Amino acid sequence: MSDGGLNLDDFGDLIERPSVRLRRKAEERRTRTGLPPKALGRLDTIGAWLAAAQGHVPVTPVARPRAVLFAGDHGVASLGVSARPAGGTAALVRAVLDGGSPAAVLARHAGVPLRVVDLSLDCPPEELPEEVTRHRVRRGSGRLDIEDALTAEEAEQAFRAGMAVADEEADAGTDLLVLGDLSVGGTTAAGVLIAAMCGTDASVVTGRGGVRIDDLAWMRKCAAIRDGLRRARPVLGDQLKLLAAVGGADLTAMTGFLLQCAVRRTPVILDGVVSAACALVAQRIAFRAPDWWLAGQASGEPGQAKALDRMALEPLLDHGVTVGEGSGALLALPLVLAAGALAAELPERPDEDAAEAAGAAQAAEPGPADHSAAVAEAT
Repeated sequence: MSDGGLNLDDFGDLIERPSVRLRRKAEERRTRTGLPPKALGRLDTIGAWLAAAQGHVPVTPVARPRAVLFAGDHGVASLGVSARPAGGTAALVRAVLDGGSPAAVLARHAGVPLRVVDLSLDCPPEELPEEVTRHRVRRGSGRLDIEDALTAEEAEQAFRAGMAVADEEADAGTDLLVLGDLSVGGTTAAGVLIAAMCGTDASVVTGRGGVRIDDLAWMRKCAAIRDGLRRARPVLGDQLKLLAAVGGADLTAMTGFLLQCAVRRTPVILDGVVSAACALVAQRIAFRAPDWWLAGQASGEPGQAKALDRMALEPLLDHGVTVGEGSGALLALPLVLAAGALAAELPERPDEDAAEAAGAAQAAEPGPADHSAAVAEAT
């Protein structure tokens, strides 16, 4: 419970898991297609997950996906923890809006609308479109190593802004969301959150960032995360205070967004270490929430691996994409769309045909008796 009046405990009551009954029903339907078990690999698992999330079988193919990128600058970037200049996130936002960034190219070719939400860019708001800046909380977040990134009031405002974005997307009929971030210094804030949540040292979670930093910058980043950890540990029991202390406006909004997406039963594909850190905080608030998320990709950042392991989320792809912007999650999107299409459109075969196909598949796999016989014959 926050002093600001936002009761985070409510999320634990509001968020329910996707239907286990419908997931089983989707799995049973899959057996009646006549395809051998495990022939579609993880596509089967994703299809059953979509059915449970949508609340009906067969699955409805995903028709209105959308990518949402939360943007902000972090004061800690002034310490030289990033290869990008401090306060430089606005340039990243402009590249997305102009269609020249990796995320913009991937979204365009996937036919996915892309939305940018400014929470704390360090630039005059009039430099960007009003639909981008209308949720802005402040200009840049505080230096997490020596001061709170946000005031309590700003943290609640950012959290509610993320919730509002989730509601806007759900109300618009979005049926699958891709979550990403645009920030300079954001992976440092994410490292502090993950280390605090997992009880690890700074060096365990400190990665090289979206644009790889050299050893000296890595040491500065590690020191900043270590200093942030000292400030984070005393407020671990109150997640909103934790986000105010070391998260910043964009990460706080992403946490609220993830939780409200789970409330609204809207599935989300996570991207890299920043979205993983926010998901980890959200899990601490509502333990059922991760059932509504997929990990799009393994970026190679050690903090992301730590967070995903804690949430038992297995990445769909492992291409080492560290550029951020939701790019890794956008690369995983076609896989999820394919799983939905297969689960929706593969026809069921007559019972005798499905049973015959399943029996043939089972016969092709050596059972324990066959294995024992083969061993005996070999000896």
